[in-house]
Amino acid sequence: MGSRLTEEQTAFAAAVRDFAKRECGTREQRDALTDGGREAHSPELYRRLADLGWLGVCLPEEYGGSGGGTADACLFLEETSYGMVPCGGFVTTVITAKAYERFGSERQRREVLSGVARGDVLAVAMSEPGAGSDVGALRCRARQERDGTWVIDGQKTWISNAHCAESILLVARTGQDKHGGLTMFHLPAGTPGVEIRGIETMRGREVNDVHLTDVRLPADSVVGDVDGGWKQLMAGLNHERLFLAANMLGLARRAFDDAVAYIREREQFGRPVGSFQALRHRVADLATEIECTRLLVREVALDCDAYPEKLFPREASMAKLKATELAKRVTLEGMQMMGGYGYTTEFDMERHLRAAVVSTVYGGTSEIQRDVIGKTFGL
Repeated sequence: MGSRLTEEQTAFAAAVRDFAKRECGTREQRDALTDGGREAHSPELYRRLADLGWLGVCLPEEYGGSGGGTADACLFLEETSYGMVPCGGFVTTVITAKAYERFGSERQRREVLSGVARGDVLAVAMSEPGAGSDVGALRCRARQERDGTWVIDGQKTWISNAHCAESILLVARTGQDKHGGLTMFHLPAGTPGVEIRGIETMRGREVNDVHLTDVRLPADSVVGDVDGGWKQLMAGLNHERLFLAANMLGLARRAFDDAVAYIREREQFGRPVGSFQALRHRVADLATEIECTRLLVREVALDCDAYPEKLFPREASMAKLKATELAKRVTLEGMQMMGGYGYTTEFDMERHLRAAVVSTVYGGTSEIQRDVIGKTFGL
């Protein structure tokens, strides 16, 4: 299956690039939207994206979406990341929306997916202080009372965008079996007993601790099947890893272009530093890796659209591993090529680096991705 864009996709990508250049193309614009770079998500700008109809890029038309597919969502993520559009909430939103679309009740789909198209942010709460890569070690517990009400107690951590989400897809333990005893719940913002505390990171305010104390949810809050959360999570990993890969592909492209623009102009020893072989060869290697990654991400996205019921654990993990490791490499190399200026806040490279380094950790570490890929070969 080819990886070239259709005419519609080409026009869509151009429109996103034009929006990014117009609305947040300067450092001053981005700082005004993100509290000087401390916030990864701007509600103000996000509403404008919703007004354009772009946030429903891969949602069914019946819920206010445009009826596009995985490839379209990946293209949007790549281009908004390249354009440094502060819409960090979209990454967790599109990942979470896929779970509601696939497993939610009709009421949940209509409420949540329609909200996404209008600009609502979603978050997924899975990780805990003692359960990260080992999802089966979750201890946050949900018990059902006689009237059907679910009572939930526990703590979640590293929950991206929980502080700005209209609802959270919560994964809690409902049974004793390590993997067979997990269930997904729809948790609306403002539910009594939920406390969200921000965690300060290198990138500012992005992730949170979520404390749940005697949280009560109605019986119909279950998303999918009781004790079916593990299988539902596994079914969604393809999209999660692929969307994260597309996001980091855009960042890698932006960091590369910023570095090349700098070394074309910066002069030492009487000529642009980019004319020296050491940097020219470095640029050639990075450009080749970016193109390879672009082809991989788009090919896997097209396959996901062509075969929606099929899982692509090897290919999705390859895309996530390749794109996130590449983003980290490009930003580090970009900083090295720019010298001391790459380390200053005057230029965007240090921001690119802070965004890239954690990408090999969240959404499944690079080590986990390699393990998944290895297992698909029967190892």
